[in-house]
Amino acid sequence: MEEYIAGVVAAEMDPVWPVNALAAQAILARTFTLENIKAGRVQQLHGTDASTSTEEFQAYNAARINENVREAIKRTRGEVVTYQGDCIKAWFCACNGGVTASAAEGLSYTKTSTPYAKAGIKDDCLKIVPPDYRAWEAIIPLTRVQAAVAKITGNAPGEITSAQIIECGPSGRATKIKLGGAVVGAPALRLNLGSEWVRSTFLMAVVIQDGSLILKGKGFGHGVGMCQWGARQLAQEGKSPEEIIRFYFKGVEIKKYWP
Repeated sequence: MEEYIAGVVAAEMDPVWPVNALAAQAILARTFTLENIKAGRVQQLHGTDASTSTEEFQAYNAARINENVREAIKRTRGEVVTYQGDCIKAWFCACNGGVTASAAEGLSYTKTSTPYAKAGIKDDCLKIVPPDYRAWEAIIPLTRVQAAVAKITGNAPGEITSAQIIECGPSGRATKIKLGGAVVGAPALRLNLGSEWVRSTFLMAVVIQDGSLILKGKGFGHGVGMCQWGARQLAQEGKSPEEIIRFYFKGVEIKKYWP
């Protein structure tokens, strides 16, 4: 398990980052793995408890493992995050745009209660992120937008001549967007248009112009749970892996499942 987690951490976070940031990522990767094994999700889909295939489970790249990663694994060996005795949904994102989202807001996740993943936790990630994480623009041809809306709603939207954010969550992220006469969830729209294009739902503007949908926003990822760039900043400030986890997840315990 620990060797597997090393490959996950090396893939999910830059291995040259501070050890305590990598160690916080290790705690979450271990928690994510155990929570999924217990739920049997990968077993049901692929006939295995876990997988080194990114398509089947989570990112993995053993070739990127270095001494930083190994120290992060050693420092947190066996540590997982629990809430009321169970492993949490160990969500993380690259950059939350300076403030976290709730699971319902950032992921449209409402299947189970996740009170430990709160909206509105502010960090200093924007101080150190690359410029295109601080502010980005996506220009999407309307033909792609129409196809995405049709896939989400099950109905062809027809011509889209207007775009408007009609609902935002507690952190300020868009949760519903009206495109022409169709209303779609912002997280679903992001995924269907491509999360590399639409980097987040933390949108500052949505407009139709010259046959395209233009989106302007900040951050990269769903914004739920730990922000990786925020974790790096906290590690640089001297925070321990456990302190980083507790900064982003409220009311949790960090337990050592094995020595």
